[in-house]
Amino acid sequence: MKVEVWSDYACPFCYIGKKRLEKAIQENGATNVEVEFKSFELDPSAPETPTMGLYDILASKYGTSVDQARSMSQGVVDAAKTDGLFYEMDRVVPANTFKAHRLTQLAKKHDKMDEVSEELFQAYFMNGENLNDDSILTRIATSVGLDPAIVEAFLASEESSDEVRQEEEMARELGVTGVPFFVFDRKYAISGAQPVEAFSQVLERIQQEQKVEIVAEGDACGVDGCN
Repeated sequence: MKVEVWSDYACPFCYIGKKRLEKAIQENGATNVEVEFKSFELDPSAPETPTMGLYDILASKYGTSVDQARSMSQGVVDAAKTDGLFYEMDRVVPANTFKAHRLTQLAKKHDKMDEVSEELFQAYFMNGENLNDDSILTRIATSVGLDPAIVEAFLASEESSDEVRQEEEMARELGVTGVPFFVFDRKYAISGAQPVEAFSQVLERIQQEQKVEIVAEGDACGVDGCN
């Protein structure tokens, strides 16, 4: 079973959705599940060098005060806690995430996509780190086993930029307008950080479809011989 997840590292619900999917997989005892993260930028025009804090950006976007913006974010913080995530929204550094998505592509080639994605989410929402900073991205990648020289050379290039753009284009073709967006075996989709039960229902449905229904039985040979 393959689950493709379109998400952005600047999306608080994407991290929540990731945790709920993982919990559903664990609770259902689902095996041979491949989870692949796909690129999606909520704000492709976000500055590479951060100039405003998160609450200032939200206040400007919604025409509210900074205090009101902070209150608006509290609901997300509370939701995250129920999934064991402790967001430090005051520390968030709103920066362009394109380079972080490129790094995810590199991690995929080294079978480290899940580990790098987890570290990127933590860096953004818990540690207040700039995901457009090469030194931070290099540290994250090397912490899960990637070669620092390879990572540094990669970040200094434009490698995997095309892959990021292709995944974003694929999202547009699928009609994805918000994230997280989960696609199961290209047959079923879940939009948003739905409850664990919603993910479990889809997993169970696919597992049932993969079972072979025996409609007739006759003489056959088994490991112990023929009968």
